[in-house]
Amino acid sequence: MRYSQRLSPIGMSTRRKLVKEGKVEEHSRAWVDLKDSIIHVEGRINALDAKIDRRIDALDAKVDRFRDELSGDIKALDQRLSGDIKTLDQKLSKYALWLIGIQATIFAAVIATILK
Repeated sequence: MRYSQRLSPIGMSTRRKLVKEGKVEEHSRAWVDLKDSIIHVEGRINALDAKIDRRIDALDAKVDRFRDELSGDIKALDQRLSGDIKTLDQKLSKYALWLIGIQATIFAAVIATILK
């Protein structure tokens, strides 16, 4: 006769109860392991979040520095171009006066030639 057949109904009940308790204990351990894994993953996610925040802050600072440097370069270039434009305007005014003077002289020479 088999062992399970030799046990009384009370023995079978106790055996089933022990098996069920074992399974419940196994499930409880699995839930604890799952909880530990979730806590570990949550910690890694928080660490990655902090790392990304630091990198974004560093990138913001770098962009701000670049913007400041570029703004200074643009201002310097604007001042230089303003000076060059003033110089060019003065030269053109001088050349325009020379051109008008030459034209007036030629006009006076032509008039003088015609009146002779």
